[in-house]
Amino acid sequence: MANYVERVIELCKKNNPGEVEFHQTVEEVLTSLAPVMDANPQYEECALLERLVEPERGVTFRVVWVDDNGKVQVNKGYRYQFNSAIGPYKGGLRFAPNVYPGIIKFLGFEQIFKNSLTGLPIGGGKGGSDFDPNGKSDAEVMRFCQAFMTELYRHIGPDTDVPAGDLGVGAREIGYLFGQYKRITDRFDGGVLTGKHIPYGGLLGRTEATGFGIVWYAEEMLKANGEEIKDKVVGISGFGNVSWGTAWQLQRLGAKCVTISGPDGYIYDPDGISTDEKVAYLLELRGSGKNICAPYAEKFPNAKFFPGKKPWTVQQDAGIKVDLFIPCAMQNDVHMEHAQAIVDGGCKFYCEGANMPTTNDALQFLMEKCIAVGPAKAANAGGVACSCIEMGQNSGHTVFQHEDVYAQLHNIMKNIYKQCSEAGAKYFGNKNALVQGANIAGFERVAAAMMAQGLV
Repeated sequence: MANYVERVIELCKKNNPGEVEFHQTVEEVLTSLAPVMDANPQYEECALLERLVEPERGVTFRVVWVDDNGKVQVNKGYRYQFNSAIGPYKGGLRFAPNVYPGIIKFLGFEQIFKNSLTGLPIGGGKGGSDFDPNGKSDAEVMRFCQAFMTELYRHIGPDTDVPAGDLGVGAREIGYLFGQYKRITDRFDGGVLTGKHIPYGGLLGRTEATGFGIVWYAEEMLKANGEEIKDKVVGISGFGNVSWGTAWQLQRLGAKCVTISGPDGYIYDPDGISTDEKVAYLLELRGSGKNICAPYAEKFPNAKFFPGKKPWTVQQDAGIKVDLFIPCAMQNDVHMEHAQAIVDGGCKFYCEGANMPTTNDALQFLMEKCIAVGPAKAANAGGVACSCIEMGQNSGHTVFQHEDVYAQLHNIMKNIYKQCSEAGAKYFGNKNALVQGANIAGFERVAAAMMAQGLV
């Protein structure tokens, strides 16, 4: 059956030329599934993997809008609806200049397994545009979002496809998108978009959900190996929403977060990003629109800024031993040389926060050298889990309080870890085979649904 996996990987590369991020995630996931294929020859007979890697629907459209100078601008928009076997398509919208089909397909494919692991009834999808909201006025962002939704609205709905935010798409953008959807359809379908502002159906706790979920997953990973997260020294990358939520939850649980990073370099704070003021300042940095982290060291003088560097070398740069690294920035941020630096610095635990932040070779190296590696599609699932809780809140015409949301999310993340660990032990004889375990546990639920629904 390993030959079957290899054939599908090569077929995917042939059918999607140049889409390297998509190739990367398909190879990483499908390689893990070889023992499942051995145990289930019926999957090959019905071409299940071939169907899994092919989106059920892909939409590409132009987005025409006018900037503040009165100049007409044209961007590309995308929505790939990958798999609806266990529920409506669910996944964010990413607005960034590097967005192209390979990025959206990689994110949508990962979303299938991430959503499955939550145990909630949501399928996998993703969308976005090569529009860059950085440096744009609110009026420009609004006009772009309205133009984007004017095309997208006909492909989404509470029981069809439910987009949310992602990189470059926060509550502001979701608000403009929802307003345009409501204007076009003349319906208040609160469940058609998640990540909304609180006054019109948003979920308390949703903003921090991804970061909180990551730390709760990491906590379970450490506990399973006889460790506690309290008092651990933790290095994270990025300084956006995921990093903010991660730093905040680390503070809540008594760990010491010592790094953040941006395109300009990274910050090392020996005192820890462990006060309400420091955690809140991450939001101020992101809200500035400058996309740099250097001002942190100006505001908090004990911190040091390392220009042009990544935090994976903080052990060598600052002589500090990090117990746990959590990359929270973007895909393929950790390469082989970074993985080597992490291991050389004595770090034993690694938990992915961003979507696919580690190259495949670096991930394999870390899996061999660290005690445990938490995969993004599992640890990062807290955001989409709370999006589904928001969908339930909207459909039930009710409001959940923070404590309700946190309790539900904590239980979901503990169950996700349990699924990953059990699948790793079952197929690889190792409770810490969490990367493979996440792929398998996510796959098995989707595969069962696909088999039950026939050749569709």
